[in-house]
Amino acid sequence: MVTVYIPAALRKFSGDREKVDLELAGGGSLRRVIDLLEKECPGIKEPLMFEGGIHPSIAVFINDVQAAAGIIEQVPEDATVRLLPAMGGGALQGSAPRRSPREAPAT
Repeated sequence: MVTVYIPAALRKFSGDREKVDLELAGGGSLRRVIDLLEKECPGIKEPLMFEGGIHPSIAVFINDVQAAAGIIEQVPEDATVRLLPAMGGGALQGSAPRRSPREAPAT
């Protein structure tokens, strides 16, 4: 049994469930897990996928190790899969640089 943890932003597809258990006898690919998840939670696949792979805004962890091989990553039959919003950093394009509260604006 694979346990997939669903991020809050996608729980509208899972009936507000935090986790979903999927039968994956013998293990399989992450693609297979996502296909099974789509059957259990219709509509969830679209925000998870982009151009045939995992959407860049989603980070996938299998047994607490980030999946590096994308949808071909192998998932053991007793795995825990966590779907997390990917973390980003830096300024938004076109935004002004941040200043210290003590720093006076340039004149």
